[in-house]
Amino acid sequence: MLLAGLLASFGAAVAPSRSLQSERVHVMSRLIIEGNHRLNGVVNIHGAKNSALPVLAATLLARGKSEIHNCPMLTDVAASVRILRYLGCSVSRSNGCITVDSIGLNRSDIPDNLMREMRSSIVFLGAIAARTGEAHISFPGGCELGTRPIDLHLSALRQLGMEILEERGRLECRVPGRLKGTTIALSFPSVGATENILLASVTAEGTTSILNAAREPEITDLCNYLTRCGARIAGAGESAITIEGVDALYGCSHTVIPDRIETATYMAAAAITGGSLVLNNICPEHIATVIPTFEEAGCRIDCKKNELLIKAPQRLQRIRSIRTMPYPGFPTDAQAPTMAMMCVADGTSVFVENIFESRFKHASELMRLGAKIKIEGRVAIVEGVPRLSGAQVKCTDLRGGAALVIAGLAAEGTTEVLELHHIDRGYDNFEQNLRNTGAVIQRLD
Repeated sequence: MLLAGLLASFGAAVAPSRSLQSERVHVMSRLIIEGNHRLNGVVNIHGAKNSALPVLAATLLARGKSEIHNCPMLTDVAASVRILRYLGCSVSRSNGCITVDSIGLNRSDIPDNLMREMRSSIVFLGAIAARTGEAHISFPGGCELGTRPIDLHLSALRQLGMEILEERGRLECRVPGRLKGTTIALSFPSVGATENILLASVTAEGTTSILNAAREPEITDLCNYLTRCGARIAGAGESAITIEGVDALYGCSHTVIPDRIETATYMAAAAITGGSLVLNNICPEHIATVIPTFEEAGCRIDCKKNELLIKAPQRLQRIRSIRTMPYPGFPTDAQAPTMAMMCVADGTSVFVENIFESRFKHASELMRLGAKIKIEGRVAIVEGVPRLSGAQVKCTDLRGGAALVIAGLAAEGTTEVLELHHIDRGYDNFEQNLRNTGAVIQRLD
């Protein structure tokens, strides 16, 4: 086959197992994809990245052992584990379960190299300060999606009584006495800010109210973990959350919710190849605003309690308009994979990005495959083409990288995808799941 010949010409060895890759930050690998193979089969959806990371940070607050089940094997998760170990926690991993014992916590700082590994490392700030009374960290790593200021985080933590000095790219934080509950009104329902407020306030003195809180399922999952540890939280999943501070939290067992963005990504992969997939371990209500988009494109969707069947038509239809919004609106993380499948749909689709100002970077790489996309500020106009053609492309960010793989599945010839460390941040065993359902795809070092 064409792919076999390419593998021989590259003379490269197959990459090591994903479990080993998850322990490394930058794996110099590439994906070789032979397009035009329909996907059929079953994919088991992993635990949500955007839930696992704040829950792991929250284990700092829970004295004793916490068992976090359904934790995906991702480089971002591995980075969180390294931070926990640096802080003095004992961490072990077995069969999708990460066990954290925070009894040995003996530091309140995170070195620059660990903070730079992932943007969401800022969520450790509230937990460290609440547990130790101080925190010394650098600003989190740069973001490929444009400016994501942490002003909301810092403003909220200051309202709780934290003293924060911003100096030379570092945050020097101290808590005189104990954090004090208050009412915090967010100007935007920021997920990260909501998480930091929750982590800082669950052991604060008095009651904290978060107004205009983020409503994402991952916020609810974090609240569920904290509640199991002994926190008193009301209103999780609503725009107003009330936290009554307690003296201490204790470890518990918790299972991370399914990843709704991974679910949408495999739906897009099935759709662009004209295939049929069964997705297990899903939560239908979490993707309720995504399903109508796929139905508009001509896909048949059947949902059960924790299972979704998607059957794609031979040719997708255009989607009139997609506007990304905070939950329960269409998720910004699902925008790129959906755009990839619209590149070969009949008609013109319009995407309006309302969350991040630089979330169309993948469009230029899709155009290397033959897509017709016009960008005007926060609007992308996608005119479907009869077919895409294989080429070499580079991942621009996590979801943009997934979009390029999805496009490569439908492109004629061979597509080579570089900069896979972006994909490894958020997809567990991505290429193996695709291979198991009919894709001809190989990862090479």
